[in-house]
Amino acid sequence: MNLRRALPPKPPLFRHRNTNNNNNKNNNQSSSSSSSGTVTVVNNRSPSPIPKASDALPLPLYLTNGIFLTLFFSVAYFLLHRWRQKIRSSTPLHAVTVSELAAVVSLIASCIYLLGFFGIDFVQHDVVSKPKPKVMDSKPNSSPKSDTLDLKHNLDDEEIVKSVVSGTIPSYSLESRLGDCRRAAAIRREAVERRTGRSVRGLPLEGFDYESILGQCCEMPIGYVQIPVGVAGPLLLNGGEYMVPMATTEGCLVASTNRGCKAVYSSGGATAVLLKDGMTRAPVVRFGTAARAASLKFFLEDRINFETLSIVFNKSSRFARLQSIQCSIAGRNLYIRFTCSTGDAMGMNMVSKGVQNVLDFLHIDFPDMDVIGISGNYCSDKKPSAVNWIEGRGKSVVCESVITEEVVRKVLKTTVPALVELNMLKNLAGSAVAGSLGGFNAHAANIVSAIFIATGQDPAQNIESSHCITMMEAVNDGKDLHISVTMPAIEVGTVGGGTQLASQAACLNLLGVKGASKESPGSNARLLATIVAGSVLAGELSLMSAISAGQLVKSHMKYNRSNHDMTAITS
Repeated sequence: MNLRRALPPKPPLFRHRNTNNNNNKNNNQSSSSSSSGTVTVVNNRSPSPIPKASDALPLPLYLTNGIFLTLFFSVAYFLLHRWRQKIRSSTPLHAVTVSELAAVVSLIASCIYLLGFFGIDFVQHDVVSKPKPKVMDSKPNSSPKSDTLDLKHNLDDEEIVKSVVSGTIPSYSLESRLGDCRRAAAIRREAVERRTGRSVRGLPLEGFDYESILGQCCEMPIGYVQIPVGVAGPLLLNGGEYMVPMATTEGCLVASTNRGCKAVYSSGGATAVLLKDGMTRAPVVRFGTAARAASLKFFLEDRINFETLSIVFNKSSRFARLQSIQCSIAGRNLYIRFTCSTGDAMGMNMVSKGVQNVLDFLHIDFPDMDVIGISGNYCSDKKPSAVNWIEGRGKSVVCESVITEEVVRKVLKTTVPALVELNMLKNLAGSAVAGSLGGFNAHAANIVSAIFIATGQDPAQNIESSHCITMMEAVNDGKDLHISVTMPAIEVGTVGGGTQLASQAACLNLLGVKGASKESPGSNARLLATIVAGSVLAGELSLMSAISAGQLVKSHMKYNRSNHDMTAITS
């Protein structure tokens, strides 16, 4: 007997079955008659209503939940805003007004409701609801077609190269679509050669870990450039000896720096002092009027507000610690220079995240503030600037050494008076005549760039990191030479960026500053900055001595000239 036919009045739904359909089995399972029947009766009756816990509420559950959620967040914001004002005005927190008392009661009531009733809808839905009858689709399931080619299996390298050349496959997507960074670099390299019609045969491809630079150091690689790494030293600095790695293609540079290290070592070593350690980022914001811009300037420079801003800033990282905020106004535009410590990282990303946190916080009290850019060039990054020369950026270091008369004469092949005079006329007066900004030195950028490339630093930051003034004076009754270099903006790190690559990490390890210091966070980066300054001092000493003795041209002709037949090599 078919019991479903005894159900009252609602007319049943009928489905005519196609006996030739491939889905006969599924239809047979939902049929209420025997397999030979041609009519299927589907039950569409709704179950009888079951009492719900939410029926006791005067309003629908979703509406009640919405009201109490709105009440909770509104009252919480009101109380936090009032307590903040009390803290600023030194008003006791326990002195509450009628409105604040009502807000506290409302907050407690909303918390009780949300804890007790917010989950009712989800609980009763799981307990009471019944699964709906499934309607079987007569069409077989078909997997959606992918709009991207499966490059791993469907195409060989030659077809992929042709697709890249024609523009069908973007070159930048090869790594993600192939899943093989080495293969992606080889295919991209071949595509570049075909599109340009020029060979890159001298650019090596093998022997490099392309996985290590993915999403970190370089995009769309086709190989790597070989730069020889020399070593100068030992550099005797603050009682420790360091062999300094220098990556360069300039002849004489490593040899000259090595001679300077020998002179310093023979005279008892050099002493370096870290003066300041703080990375900077300076956003630019705009207001409707200059008066509003000035009000934010006064707010930021008020020491009372600094503690609150520090808490907001420091939550971006466990190493970031806000040190100072310096503002400069130009009309209705305000430039805010944040300075913070960054541990062993160079810290640009770290300070940028902290600055973004502070800008979001300032929008509460200054909703009319328009953030034009996270960097307004008041930082100032990768460009010569007076603010870095005066205020410093990164690590500010001074390094000094006293070179004995005997060493000046035997190792450097010159005299103390000649060096002092040359330094005054060249590094000081000559640079002033040229209008130099931070360039009161002989060739600090040479040493800084070579060490930066060898240790995985940002080569572009050589610009401000090479800010240096070299001083030379006769001491000890004019017999010995006191030399010093003052470098206010050495921007280095021992973690992140290129420092994680194998070759660069090896050079950092040679100096004993690889990775982050667990005992004293930031000490490795600070030590690296002092080594850079000590190496610059050695390089300055040697080059100035070569110029003073008239040996510069002769040494460069000997060490910086190739004897190979370049025409034959090129052909």
